[in-house]
Amino acid sequence: MSSEYMHWAKLKSQARFNLASSGLINYPLEKLPVKIEELELSGPSFYGYEPLQDALAAKTGAPRRCIVAATGTSMANHLVMAATLNAGDEVLIEHPTYELLINVAEYLGAEIKRFARTPEDSFRINPEEVARQISPRTRLIVLTNLHNPTSRYTDEETLKQLQAAARRVGARILVDEVYLDAMFEDAPRSAFHLGEEFITTSSLTKVYGLSGLRCGWVLAERELAEKLWRLNDLFGVIPAHTAERLSSIALENFTGIAAHARSLLEANGRILNSFLSSRDDLECMEHRFGTVSFPRLKSEESADKLCRLLMEKYETSVVPGRFFEMPQHFRIGIGCDTATLTAGLERLGSALDELRR
Repeated sequence: MSSEYMHWAKLKSQARFNLASSGLINYPLEKLPVKIEELELSGPSFYGYEPLQDALAAKTGAPRRCIVAATGTSMANHLVMAATLNAGDEVLIEHPTYELLINVAEYLGAEIKRFARTPEDSFRINPEEVARQISPRTRLIVLTNLHNPTSRYTDEETLKQLQAAARRVGARILVDEVYLDAMFEDAPRSAFHLGEEFITTSSLTKVYGLSGLRCGWVLAERELAEKLWRLNDLFGVIPAHTAERLSSIALENFTGIAAHARSLLEANGRILNSFLSSRDDLECMEHRFGTVSFPRLKSEESADKLCRLLMEKYETSVVPGRFFEMPQHFRIGIGCDTATLTAGLERLGSALDELRR
């Protein structure tokens, strides 16, 4: 089992004007008030480093006993699926979605069903359709909020309707919330707080540019959280302690990091919307928040040709929609510096014009 998307992202997405990344540009270490004497190679990193657990509890509003630290959101998602699914269990996953969520379910031997988030309905979740897809064999429902790849927000009322449907068959709901903080002061509380059916995952990676820290976490009810800690003994044993200490320092200085992220994403969002409104050959929701957008070619053609042309002639990368099972679409990331985004969108416009000619 492997991920075609991750292989592409690591080896084939790099370009002079990289609009393929879904996260914020890397936050420089020099901006953190780090003193070498505050770091250490090894420490009490067994079932949670206490200062980091305290900082995550303060950030998420969750009790410490319900927080499980993980190596990024991807490992957090893997742990949750591994703890809640057995081979042959039914898992219901949104379409389109992040490829690794499907890959992990396949790796675990789960039986995968899908529920649609359609462009005709602006990619919102339709609780009635989800309820129709649920069966007595459904053990887990999986979604992203903000949605990857569209940045569509799912509100609490919709989540509560999913909760009622899941409760009827004893299923849980995994909500990957790694992009949710991109709503900043408008961000709701984690779905974890809605009830024990919900398990949520997140990290400091996508919205804050702190990917190198691999500071991820799961929020889950106490009994499941204990199970996740024990299961992680099979995967990570203990985390890198220096990263734990740096993560704690980042969370202590979170206000400035968040302000930097918000300023960049708001400026870049305006630039993206101006570009999208100028194109009569693309169909896309107005960008309100988040780090990504998912336009569709009105020509009904696959976006692969556009993506190749962009890379080969215009030194620009975006993500082909085939990685999200929607080949007419492509994903644009706006977490890069503003100059890169502006230049990349200019080149995207030139490539679109060339294809139209």
